[in-house]
Amino acid sequence: TPPTPEKSVIVSYFYFLSYKQGDPVTLYVNKVGPYHNPQETYHYYTLPVCRPKEVHHKSLSLGEVLDGDRMAESLYEIKFRENTEKKLLCQLTLTEKEVDQLREAIEELYYFEFVLDDIPIWGFVGYMEESGFLPHSHKVGLWTHLDFNIEYNGNSVIFANVSVKDSKPVPLEEGGAGHGAVGTGGGLALSFSYSVHWFESPLNHARRAERLRDYSFFPKTLEIHWLSIINSLVLVVLLLGFVIIILMRVLKNDFARYNVEEEGGCDDLDQGDNGWKIIHTDVFRFPPYKSLLCAVLGVGAQFLTLATGIIVMALLGMFNVHRHGAINSAAIMLYALTSCVSGYCSCSFYTQIHGQRWVWNIILTSSLFSAPLFLTWSVVNSVHWWSGSTQALPASTVLLLLGAWVLVGFPLTVIGGIVGKNRAGNFQAPCRTRNIARQIPTQPWYKHTAVHMAIGGFLPFSAISVELYYIFATVWGREHYTLYGILLCVFAILLSVGACISVALTYFLLSGEDYRWWWRSVLSTGSTGLFIFVYSVFYYRNRSSMSGLVQSAEFFGYSLLTALVFSLMLGTVSFWASLVFIRYIYRSLKMD
Repeated sequence: TPPTPEKSVIVSYFYFLSYKQGDPVTLYVNKVGPYHNPQETYHYYTLPVCRPKEVHHKSLSLGEVLDGDRMAESLYEIKFRENTEKKLLCQLTLTEKEVDQLREAIEELYYFEFVLDDIPIWGFVGYMEESGFLPHSHKVGLWTHLDFNIEYNGNSVIFANVSVKDSKPVPLEEGGAGHGAVGTGGGLALSFSYSVHWFESPLNHARRAERLRDYSFFPKTLEIHWLSIINSLVLVVLLLGFVIIILMRVLKNDFARYNVEEEGGCDDLDQGDNGWKIIHTDVFRFPPYKSLLCAVLGVGAQFLTLATGIIVMALLGMFNVHRHGAINSAAIMLYALTSCVSGYCSCSFYTQIHGQRWVWNIILTSSLFSAPLFLTWSVVNSVHWWSGSTQALPASTVLLLLGAWVLVGFPLTVIGGIVGKNRAGNFQAPCRTRNIARQIPTQPWYKHTAVHMAIGGFLPFSAISVELYYIFATVWGREHYTLYGILLCVFAILLSVGACISVALTYFLLSGEDYRWWWRSVLSTGSTGLFIFVYSVFYYRNRSSMSGLVQSAEFFGYSLLTALVFSLMLGTVSFWASLVFIRYIYRSLKMD
């Protein structure tokens, strides 16, 4: 094990190391992979590079393992605040096969990631140049010298990067020679070296995340976030104003017309009426597939709770950019703990609408998302395992995740379901439901399910479309998303638009004397997930340079799951907004 620094200090929910001059600063090598395929990563030592005789790996958190990290100690000897000039790292003689491996990696734009004091350091493995048409020139070179530039403040490391601007790449050609390389009959002899330069930084340790965020190796244009949020807010204000003004005026006229000279009970209304009032004896008729509907509402409520929890934790500063995989760990923990929410909401509502098979309802609720997740993960993980990627989870991690679901997630779902069943009251319906269902008149084309899904899905998607690009750039790239306040606003905007659209579409449905609003309300706004998946396909083809089986399997597999999560969340919000609206309008009628 490497020598330990002077002491460890706890600040802002995470540990940081404190050094004194001359203390060793451990540099870990992590992973390599194609620049355009961020999730296709391999262990750094799979390349023919300098390595210790015995490779010692760093203990990683669950989030780091899920992120594909495989940190191992390196041969680089770095001491705090001590400069080093062109120190020899090692000498290697590469075989023809190893040279071909390096050449192929450089041609695929392989980058490497090192980690120094939890600070990621990125750089390209080599250099490639294409020039000319006739004659065509194709040059491939390997960087054998790295310059580490490290910033410090007091006794802590603030920032680090790597540079190759003062060195020349070694051409990787058979028998080629260059600076630091000697062509021999037995292969290509290379000398690897490095330099270390320390610079004082004005930033203290608590603010070092700002330095990493401003580093331009992966360029960012985050200013557009403000335009995105303003655009979405304008859309929400216009939409809310439209829905409130139009519906309130229409409902006011409806109430005035329906309540004139109204006599008798709920079952004795004038059958000459038309519109939403005439279906008062059917509007609360329970839908088919009650168990599946309640499972959707339960899992949707769970993800609403999980998403809110993640954003709140981020706003509290618990996800520092230097904490590798912290969001992954938090998401898994919250998913297991919020399973009680899905069980409670699902079984409680299932009991209210006179469901009998509550045990089956709990099982369906617990597997509604976990089953597609397991199936998708099995396919994606098998592809990573076949390719040798570090994204393939070790057996110990798989058992840990399985144990978290079996010992925490599923039992909490059962407990929540039992509590929900026992505490469920009666379904609050302002009107009684007749035994014989009323015949539904033929509906015009613009009131069909597909049209409502197109409208109800497009408008919420349009409210988040700009911000969605940056979310994709974060998830499917190397960006560090830090504007969680804006993310919370966008999340609130998304839910608000979904609720408003659901109320409007439900009213138009009922006005056509169609009382089948239960599933329609879920599908109308839940179709936003379809738009998000279509956007993911657009992003893959037009906004990224991703390619290959490994990256494609990961991208499309988890994009499908993302679309499912949004459908469940927005479908849940849409349903409850419609239910509250329907109870309000039928309770407001004079039917006593």
